[in-house]
Amino acid sequence: MLREKINTVPELPGSYQFKNKDGVIIYVGKAKNLRKRLLSYFTGAHDAKTSRLVMNIDDFEYIITHSELDALLLELNLIKKYNPRYNIMLMDDKTYPYIEITTEKHPKLIVTRNVSKKSRMLFGPYPNVSAARETVKLLNKVYPLRKCDKLPKQECLYYHMGQCLAPCINHITQEDYNEIIKSIKDFLKGNTKEVIANLENKMMLASEKLEFEKALEYKKTIDDIKTTTNKQKINLNDLKDRDIIGYFYNDYLLSIEIFFVRNGKISARHQALFEYYNNPLQTVEDFIAQFYETNIVPKEIFVPKELETDTLEEFLKTSFIKPQIGDKHKLLELANINAKEALIQKTELVKRELDRTVNSVEKLGDLLHIPAPYVIEAFDNSNLFGTDAVSSMVVFVNGKPSKKDYRKYKIKTLDNKASDYHTMKEVMYRRYYKVLLEDSRIPDLIIVDGGMQQINAAKEILSSLDLKIPIAGLVKDNKHNTNHLLDQALNQIEIDKKSDVFHLITRVQDEAHRFAVTFHKQIRNKGVFNSILDEVEGIGTKTKEKLLNKYKSVNLIKLATVSDLLELGINQKTAENLMKKLSEM
Repeated sequence: MLREKINTVPELPGSYQFKNKDGVIIYVGKAKNLRKRLLSYFTGAHDAKTSRLVMNIDDFEYIITHSELDALLLELNLIKKYNPRYNIMLMDDKTYPYIEITTEKHPKLIVTRNVSKKSRMLFGPYPNVSAARETVKLLNKVYPLRKCDKLPKQECLYYHMGQCLAPCINHITQEDYNEIIKSIKDFLKGNTKEVIANLENKMMLASEKLEFEKALEYKKTIDDIKTTTNKQKINLNDLKDRDIIGYFYNDYLLSIEIFFVRNGKISARHQALFEYYNNPLQTVEDFIAQFYETNIVPKEIFVPKELETDTLEEFLKTSFIKPQIGDKHKLLELANINAKEALIQKTELVKRELDRTVNSVEKLGDLLHIPAPYVIEAFDNSNLFGTDAVSSMVVFVNGKPSKKDYRKYKIKTLDNKASDYHTMKEVMYRRYYKVLLEDSRIPDLIIVDGGMQQINAAKEILSSLDLKIPIAGLVKDNKHNTNHLLDQALNQIEIDKKSDVFHLITRVQDEAHRFAVTFHKQIRNKGVFNSILDEVEGIGTKTKEKLLNKYKSVNLIKLATVSDLLELGINQKTAENLMKKLSEM
């Protein structure tokens, strides 16, 4: 059936999408020739992991594009939208800190990880945020840019220390700033002789005046500059910014090593290790395309000769170099050696991580008799002593939290009364009505914190929206620990508490609970919610704290007597007012 369909596919560039029997997109690819690429999956022998992908393909779609570049752009967009199981996903991958000179009227030095905006003066990357902050701290000692977020009405201590031009009281021209910025750029490129000579003169002058503390501070700054700038030199004849990308793979895992070379020095390195299901070289190319969507593209990228880079070069608008001999080739080989070493060292760790995440997700699907829920959306409700409900949604993708997809909800329809059933109905409707409206990703499984009541509420709303999404409830024991699962037919599913699956659902439940409680605390701290105690004349903040510390909830306060309240130091009239108000609830 699929072979017949493939025979009708044109030999043109485009993107293809594989679907499983439930119509879920499980892999997105691109091709110069769609028909040839699709046929390659269904002819010849494949290794075990590629065979697993092929076994799950029930159907495919394709979109023709004008060029390979358009196919790459479309592939990246579809991966972001559908998060397919068998594609590598780097959207939440590590980002590196950079030093930025802001483009404000009065610029300042900051540390940032946001490199998406154009026309910015960025320097880096740095190996970690501490290294970037220490460098900024050093630069701020040497160059008198402003330190404050907003200009004050008068000069601050930095001005008197010679570390700020005080634009708050002085007229500073753009030419003044241009000269400082040029010096900072030279400094970050390693040209520090002039700065050190200037500081040495100041140190000697301070010593002659017997200002030994000031002289010691100058010496410390000189030492810090030498420590910051005297890093490993790369034996190349130029100071171009370039990244060097090496890789190594076995039958299951692909390891990638990136050296960030800036001004002739390795400023940082990046390592990645993951499963791959496509041709390994094609996977490296996909990795590079995704990686540079969130990282600065250098002037040159060194890669091994086996990679196809024409489309990448057009996409990233940079030069891909494939050195064959000399020092540049040795540096590329060093990246390959590091990639191989990382794979050897981390293989067992990766296998263990797969057991905790993806493999556990697949086992969870088996327990629930549903396809593996690679995308899980989990909900938890929180309220304050029976009132003021909020809810939260956390998302786990391939067994890991995807925090960019988390959502928070203030409950609107309960008239300040908390009900898990009605809270669940409202949140389910708001969440999945929006999913339908925006045609966004539908999860493979919904997990609710609770049992029959919460599952029925979720089922009712999904049915009204004509959505068929599996639901499971996490039921806790009397110690508030995860005990067992309920499927959507309300069948109880026991899980070995020592298993990776149990640890997975516990992580999901704990994260949903943490996120809900944190949100509720934030709301309370902002004063958005008011307790019914605030409506009682004579009860202020301190009295309310006494009551809640003693009784923990409004419902328990209702069981108290006026005498009990008097023992807390509450006067007779206030105690009577409170009991009257609570009796009206």
